[in-house]
Amino acid sequence: MTEKTVAECQSEQFHLCPKFQKTFTILGKKWNGLIVDVLLEDGTQRFKDLAKKVPKCSDRVLVERLKELEQEKIVERKTYSDSALIEYQLTPQGQDLEQVITAVHSWSDTWLDAKQCVEELTH
Repeated sequence: MTEKTVAECQSEQFHLCPKFQKTFTILGKKWNGLIVDVLLEDGTQRFKDLAKKVPKCSDRVLVERLKELEQEKIVERKTYSDSALIEYQLTPQGQDLEQVITAVHSWSDTWLDAKQCVEELTH
């Protein structure tokens, strides 16, 4: 077997599964993972309650992220005809992310330094 030159290696394209890429596009977008985590942990939430639990996310961005998660059928927006109440909850598809979020929590508990994370998040 011959060794490939650097140029040959660089010209080859690495292909990821499109579904894998799409998943990371959704969950990797800033705030989406945290929104899903809050809804998994605390269940159905009003916008103001979600905003308190994801405090560094502006209201404008939170609205955008919720709309995107709705389009992906991960979050459902519930309205009530007899009131102005609007709530957000995970769809069955969104609830199915529980194992993924649990695995991320487990990985971070094992590999990340809590003190360093707090310092980075507060600066």
